[in-house]
Amino acid sequence: MSNININTNEAVVLLNMGGPNNLFEVETFLKNMFNDPLILTIKNSFIRKFTANMIVNSRLEKAKSNYKQIGSKSPLVEITFNLTKVLQELDNTRFYTYAMRYTPPYNDLVIKDLMDRNITKVTLFSMYPQYSNTTTLSSVREFMRCARELDFKAKINVVESYPTYIGFIESCIEKIKECEVDYSDYVLLLSAHSIPKQMVHNGDPYKNEIEKSAAALEERLIKEGINFKDIAVCYQSKIGPVKWLEPTTIDTIKEYKDYNIMIYPLAFSIDNSETIYELEIENRELANKLGIKNYIVCKCPNDSLTFAKSIIDLINLKGKSIDEAKI
Repeated sequence: MSNININTNEAVVLLNMGGPNNLFEVETFLKNMFNDPLILTIKNSFIRKFTANMIVNSRLEKAKSNYKQIGSKSPLVEITFNLTKVLQELDNTRFYTYAMRYTPPYNDLVIKDLMDRNITKVTLFSMYPQYSNTTTLSSVREFMRCARELDFKAKINVVESYPTYIGFIESCIEKIKECEVDYSDYVLLLSAHSIPKQMVHNGDPYKNEIEKSAAALEERLIKEGINFKDIAVCYQSKIGPVKWLEPTTIDTIKEYKDYNIMIYPLAFSIDNSETIYELEIENRELANKLGIKNYIVCKCPNDSLTFAKSIIDLINLKGKSIDEAKI
């Protein structure tokens, strides 16, 4: 969290799932994630905990090995801290900080800091551009639970999604442009984290918001004169035997194996293990085996000035009151 002293009673808290800050936190991260009832939707808490422990035990060593290949930690927390510094430089009328769902800094610590600063108004800003119960609702609900436990009396608003907001789309385009290639020689794969199909059938708007983002991004690319051979949406990071959103990123890479491929991580605002390990390392190995000549993974918006400005604009435009009944 930031130690900057800002003379204001208003704060913005960036919400994300977090990531291990070292190899010792990998187990904590996995346990907290799979014990989340909005991730592992088993109503019986005992059975959910038992199942979560089984999943964690089966994945722990592989997960640690993966993190070792990207610096023995997730870059997400550090990048988010850097983003708050950029935001603070752009806007000194609010105090900018962040809270993570599954790793430190947790919501209770962040809220105690806000109380010490006499904050009376808070905007929760979801770092998930497209809304899902598994991510956005989980993070907001946990913040509100901690706020009630600590008797935090601030007025709380939320910016819960922004799938087609022009500032967000421009920050994506900026990262695509940084790749500096002849785009007409590439297929663009828009890769999003998958969720179980049953969640969509039960009303989760995530898939619809991903498709809205993809359409807005493609429209903007055309206006910018950036024309790819093809653009396709795909889904990554499937876990377990249930049916998840498709097509998978792996299958889509195989489908376009005769072309140069550029991947943009559409559902991620900050780089993490899913982008740096899964897309950049693991899927690159697949691309090499398939004989794909050029395989490029774009960076997320991260702490870019464009993305930071869009966050401030969204806070000014879209912040809405928390509906306690929905959380």
